[in-house]
Amino acid sequence: MPLSLSAGRSLLGMLVGLGLFALAVDQASARTLDTAYGEVEVRDQPERVVTLYEGALDTALAVGVTPLAAVSTRGSDGVASYLQDQAGDIAVVGTAREINIESVVAQRPDVILAAPRLPEEQYQLLSRIAPTLVPASEPYQPDTWKEEARFFAQALGREAQVEDTIAKVEQRAAELSEQHPQASASLVRWMPQGALVMSEAIFSNTLLSASGFVVSDGDVVKQGRPHSDPLSLENLSRIDSDWLFLATLNNEGDEALASAKSSPAFARLDVVERGQVVPVDGQLWTSASGPLAAEAILDDIEKAQR
Repeated sequence: MPLSLSAGRSLLGMLVGLGLFALAVDQASARTLDTAYGEVEVRDQPERVVTLYEGALDTALAVGVTPLAAVSTRGSDGVASYLQDQAGDIAVVGTAREINIESVVAQRPDVILAAPRLPEEQYQLLSRIAPTLVPASEPYQPDTWKEEARFFAQALGREAQVEDTIAKVEQRAAELSEQHPQASASLVRWMPQGALVMSEAIFSNTLLSASGFVVSDGDVVKQGRPHSDPLSLENLSRIDSDWLFLATLNNEGDEALASAKSSPAFARLDVVERGQVVPVDGQLWTSASGPLAAEAILDDIEKAQR
């Protein structure tokens, strides 16, 4: 039955109204994030997410989002071991230093979560694939990991979830800080070329500080650097703290550490004689960041204090 002119006008008005309503809803769900490369608009609840930074993968998983792809962790060809169960069979699209652009394109992402200080040339390529979010965070600051987690959670439309995870980390660290008097601690990553003393300002050391330790890098780390140059065995006394957290990344590092432990210089350290050397996962303690990494590091700290 054909529509009358008045009925047609009524239907047209309704369709226009619905269209305007849909547009308003769509605009309401969009939000603009301030990034290292200016403002970027993101639609709410992106479903196809690619992370090109370990902190972004960690945050996504922490707030209940499983990305399609990620970059491999340092010293491995997959994601960090502490994330493997949650990440599942995630695609790997390169390393932090070398991203496979074709592999990223193949994921057809709605959004790309990238690392701070992503080179502009790479940003320009990636932003042609999908909105690419690069946090404008300052490195080696106590709250950098929280700022980045909030940034990535905002991109995913999961702000409330990330605030819950951060609050839990803060509360747990405060509780740990009350369980022992302040003791000095150093974090070392053992490599084949020797011991690298990690900066007091890196992510895991800020958690040690929040848990009540007085972190020392032995004044061997230059300002703005994540770690020292390799220390000789003779200079190990520079990091002879009350506690020594000792990290390795792979089998080569494990072998180098095993060799060092047999040396008289290592055996003479007071921390060794006290039995307060704590082996830790180098991928977690010296490369990771994010709420899940924080929880895993606090697990290690709690175990060490038992």
